[in-house]
Amino acid sequence: MAQFTAYANSNPVTHEQYPYLLDIQSELLSELKTTVVIPLSPADLVGTISLSRLNPALTLNGEQLIAMTQDLAGIDRRQLGAVADDLSTYRSEIIAALDFVISGI
Repeated sequence: MAQFTAYANSNPVTHEQYPYLLDIQSELLSELKTTVVIPLSPADLVGTISLSRLNPALTLNGEQLIAMTQDLAGIDRRQLGAVADDLSTYRSEIIAALDFVISGI
């Protein structure tokens, strides 16, 4: 499982709000049972609550999604659905959002 890969959210309760989960955990920790994800939400559902540095906009299959970095979570890898796309082209924006959560910078 590669870092910055987006997966379909297989949880029927949260799938509408967060159709994809972005795996941000280092591949060095791929043997762990859990991984850290950032939920991705459709831009039209997020509205004006996002901050560009905290919540970067990403495009997946032509759909604009917002990384809800403040909602990051650790989940069991078995909860990840099918691979949706590699979003490593957004690495800088994702790392900047995580840095903003941790350090406020």
